[in-house]
Amino acid sequence: MFSGGGTGNQGKIKGKAGSSSSSGSSSGSGSDSSESAASGSSSGSNSISSHTHDSGDSSSGTTPLGTPPHVQMASHESLNSESKSSSLNSKLGHESMTVREGSRTLRPDEPPLFPGEHLEGTAREVTYLCPYTGPKKGTLSVTNYRLYFRSPETDPPYELEVPLGVVSRIEKVGGANTSRGENSYGIEIFCKDIRNLRFAHKQQTEVQIPLHLDRELYFSIPVFRRFRILHNIAGYGTSQMNEENHSRRMVTEKLLQHAFPASHKLPFFAFEYCEQYPENGWTLYEPIAELKRQGLPNESWRITKINEQYEICETYPAVWAVPAAASDNDLRSVATFRSRGRIPVLSWIHPESQATITRCAQPLVGVGGKRSRDDEAYIQHIMDANAQSHKIFIMDARPNVNAVANKAKGGGYENEDAYQNAEVQFLDIHNIHVMRESLRKLQEVCYPHIDNAHWLSNLEATHWLDHIRCVLSGSLRIADKVESHKTSVVVHCSDGWDRTAQLTALAMLMLDGYYRTIQGFAVLIEKEWLSYGHKFAQRIGHGDDRHQDADRSPVFLQFVDCVWQIMRQFPHAFQFTEDLLLTLLDHLYSCLFGTFLYNSERERMEKEVKTKTISLWSLVLSNMSDYENPLYNPATRHHILFPLTSMRHLRLWDKYYCRWNPSMRQQEPVHIRFKELLHVNGQLEKRVDELRKELAARQTHESPRVTSAMV
Repeated sequence: MFSGGGTGNQGKIKGKAGSSSSSGSSSGSGSDSSESAASGSSSGSNSISSHTHDSGDSSSGTTPLGTPPHVQMASHESLNSESKSSSLNSKLGHESMTVREGSRTLRPDEPPLFPGEHLEGTAREVTYLCPYTGPKKGTLSVTNYRLYFRSPETDPPYELEVPLGVVSRIEKVGGANTSRGENSYGIEIFCKDIRNLRFAHKQQTEVQIPLHLDRELYFSIPVFRRFRILHNIAGYGTSQMNEENHSRRMVTEKLLQHAFPASHKLPFFAFEYCEQYPENGWTLYEPIAELKRQGLPNESWRITKINEQYEICETYPAVWAVPAAASDNDLRSVATFRSRGRIPVLSWIHPESQATITRCAQPLVGVGGKRSRDDEAYIQHIMDANAQSHKIFIMDARPNVNAVANKAKGGGYENEDAYQNAEVQFLDIHNIHVMRESLRKLQEVCYPHIDNAHWLSNLEATHWLDHIRCVLSGSLRIADKVESHKTSVVVHCSDGWDRTAQLTALAMLMLDGYYRTIQGFAVLIEKEWLSYGHKFAQRIGHGDDRHQDADRSPVFLQFVDCVWQIMRQFPHAFQFTEDLLLTLLDHLYSCLFGTFLYNSERERMEKEVKTKTISLWSLVLSNMSDYENPLYNPATRHHILFPLTSMRHLRLWDKYYCRWNPSMRQQEPVHIRFKELLHVNGQLEKRVDELRKELAARQTHESPRVTSAMV
């Protein structure tokens, strides 16, 4: 073993001779920009407008195909921006000019639109209450995909973009007749990506009642007649008096409608987005091809399509790898004894020892201590498939007390007396409710302001890094059993789609260098998270306005955080940078792509996601260089990574959790500077080659003259 390069004390890398097929090309440094400044001017007229979908070419104003608008990054950060830009909301290149969008003319303060995007409404004279740089007055636009704010008060103009999929809830602030003081009337938007946004609207204009009118009599008249009276007597206009009040109402209605399409029986924007990419990300993961890459089928394992119609387990994929000794009838019988029918199936097999990682849900033991001979025999088949060990480990992700409590609900865990040669270990990872509360506390610590004097104690009180440590430690324990002890491991939690996915995916990332490439990492997510039924729709709340839903939890965010922790310890072992991780998390919420929509492979098949939406991997594969790690060493692909998981080696991922706070901006990462130097070096080498060719041509041209002179 030898220590990995990187920052501070690092984990261990163990050399490995096992083979893996090659993966994709390079990766690159994407940016993440949601609030940026761009040149242009904005009209200050005090008016609001609501728009319907215009026919025509919706792609006007977008950037060329190779550089899609939502992934471009600014060349420098504006001082007027709150944070480093987000990959979703970067500069769209709109200037101070009028833009044609289909048959309609876009104003300078309206956003250029993505293919399939249309403007729903615009409110002017709106103030964005930035917690860092103060109030900014400008124009707020709402489309069927995003919220866009532009203020001309700064040079260059200040811009803010938020995909509506990021919105968790919307609340009105202040009442039309009760709010007092400037900026006390408006809306507050709570987002899933740590930040909150607040916009102030002008209150309804106070009406001056002419002195000769009886006030009591006036207010007893219906509203529409009051306006007519004032218009006739004093020249008041109805639209003039109600304009500001309607501004907030219109914005709120449009936001509620398009931020929560599932609650309003509307399609996700992913079904309307029609950008064209050179690469088709839906073809990236093919389950049988991935199993063949691992050397399957072989004499101990077979590939089955018994679940092709999703009849045995509706949350499992159609293709499984199972022990060759188990018949189809055995599989059906085992499914009746596992929660949700989620039987143990293979995730990964060691290329040399044949030790395996299999995943499943808890057994239905119950308080009566039920047993299943078929399930016990099936676990024995998994152990027998590995000839180098006569023992098998069952890693239960839950704390012991939680596993025992699940018996009251009909669940439970394996009894070591019933499962011969099996050892059950509990990994003490808490449930989704504990994780949700931990993230809520972390958000309070990181946004909007950071208490530097009590930073460490406040961070510790969230227990977020404690949970990250538990997930990493459990994954490391699994990887160690497979690699060092050559023993097969069965992994489960309660239902096998949350903590189980975290553990298997991270253990596979440590064991197999293929998953540390760009394409391999995408395959890992498609396989362990998407195809095996992590409930993305429920955990994220895509398009759902029930922000207090108990099923919401940052399970996938924790996984990505753990990947970042490993990358930090082994900066040369990953083909991609953290920019790919930021892009993943941004589009986890955005609903721009179909990749993370719905809860299972079956649901995505029923909704025809692969034919009606674009894959996130289309964006990634079409812009590989944006995520490339110039420090990547391909030789590490055959190494095993054993990261250090003690608390003193873990760090808060501030580039994600604190990215909206300008005071927390980090220095330029080394890999970005290194990439720039590589580019300069390439240009210089090209120039040297040109000069050498020019010199050689000159010498060839002068050589005959020298010869003739000698004659």
